[in-house]
Amino acid sequence: MGAFIVGFSLLRREHRREADRGEEERRAQAERISAWVEIVRTPEGGREVSFHVHNASPMPIYEVELPLPAHEDEEPASEFVGLVPPGRTVQRPAPAEWLRSYIEPEPVQIEFLDSAGRRWSRDEQGALSRSD
Repeated sequence: MGAFIVGFSLLRREHRREADRGEEERRAQAERISAWVEIVRTPEGGREVSFHVHNASPMPIYEVELPLPAHEDEEPASEFVGLVPPGRTVQRPAPAEWLRSYIEPEPVQIEFLDSAGRRWSRDEQGALSRSD
């Protein structure tokens, strides 16, 4: 009886390890994705705030969107980026009015599909979550 309990306990522990390993594999690509805003120089010598989306993974990410903050009376909007190739940083202009309140680079919310088709979201604090 004792051997059965020990065996069952070891089996459960191994299943838990496998589940944890599977979750780590599912999150591996998503953890390598980041987004932020930062000032860049324009070709004319001016300044503008740009979104930067960096994909440090070896696979592309798809349907990349950067939700924009909206006031209560506004319809939510987002900046659609589309595809970000592996190992690349893609830039898109941020709303021009953001230049007035810009202080330093800061993270922004991002939503995307990983290469396996799973939807992910990373908030402004860097927390990553699976969104279905």
